[in-house]
Amino acid sequence: MLFETVKLALRSVRRNALRSFLTLLGIVIGVAAVIAMITIGSGTTEKVKGDISKLGSNLLVVRPGRPPIPGSGPEPVVRQLDEKDVNALVRHLEGARAVAPASQKTVRIVYGTESLAASVTGTDNGYFVARDWKIVSGREFSESELRGGAAICIIGSTVRQQFFGSGDPEGSSIRVGRVSCRVIGLLESKGFSGFGQDQDNLVVMPLKTFQRRIGGNRDIQNIYVSAEDGTPTSELQSRIEDVLRDARRIPPDRDDDFGVRDMTQIADAMTSATTAMTGMLGALAGVSLLVGGIGIMNIMLVSVTERTREIGIRLAIGAHERHILVQFLVEATVLSLLGGLIGIAIGLTLAGIASIVLQIPFVPSLLVILLAVGFSALIGMVFGFFPALRGARLDPIEALRRE
Repeated sequence: MLFETVKLALRSVRRNALRSFLTLLGIVIGVAAVIAMITIGSGTTEKVKGDISKLGSNLLVVRPGRPPIPGSGPEPVVRQLDEKDVNALVRHLEGARAVAPASQKTVRIVYGTESLAASVTGTDNGYFVARDWKIVSGREFSESELRGGAAICIIGSTVRQQFFGSGDPEGSSIRVGRVSCRVIGLLESKGFSGFGQDQDNLVVMPLKTFQRRIGGNRDIQNIYVSAEDGTPTSELQSRIEDVLRDARRIPPDRDDDFGVRDMTQIADAMTSATTAMTGMLGALAGVSLLVGGIGIMNIMLVSVTERTREIGIRLAIGAHERHILVQFLVEATVLSLLGGLIGIAIGLTLAGIASIVLQIPFVPSLLVILLAVGFSALIGMVFGFFPALRGARLDPIEALRRE
């Protein structure tokens, strides 16, 4: 019975192909927009997570000074981080996988006739652990090189590509500012960050070398702290604050003169923001589904009016009201489902194109697709019910009089 009803519905759709297409166009646009928006939003969220994870897993960053408070008057003099702060964290901080001091400066790098402006970082071997950054060729700094401030460096893949192409840079000498440095290693490529910064345009050298010959001071701009597996970053942040307050002799009644940024919290905040934006865009796109449902109701009312005599004949030869009701409900549902399936195909295609253009992951959700199919069928049933009920309640005698 149901199979025959579906066949009748499909025959009706084919009989009025242009009208059926224009009717389901609203459903097609609505479903396509919802699928595309949610898939693109999910891809953006995954990209944000990936970009944050490139900075290092379970990473906290200690910086000197506190964020300025609006209306609090002139900014206080910032007390810089120093070696004593680093030593205090290394000795007393529990739950840390690595503690790495670092200072950065953009410097022009020269090799032969080629030059490149790159970020130069002075640090120690803990930097590679804290930032989850592997050395793909060469080696780390030795203890004697770190203590003595040797003129050596490890370069990123962008610097290597600029100066050496695909060749091996190990053993070559490059000029970093006014310092001639011997290359001892190559970092793995991390690509661009979510803020558009090329993370591979980098030269890493021992901290003492940087302080003496690049920075010109003994200040430390950042201290990277990576949490051990199983240690919550929020708990480690509290421990860092306690250790540094004690090391910097900050009285209990005074605020910290340093800040600790939890990259996990930043990642969660950015993920929540992109998820909320995706939901809002999906909801806005879903409005067109309601418009498509109204179009289905309109066309089904027209169909009932056109087929009044057919309905009268069926009622006269013994059809029940429920048969007429089911027939028109199935027609409306089939029409809406066709629109939903076409919309899903178009939405996934648009999302795939967007993922290529925007360079974000393509992460379609089976749950969203199933919900789109179910919702489009529900739209057809809801908006097709009133026309179907109107057709089922026609008086057969009056219906047969209609021309």
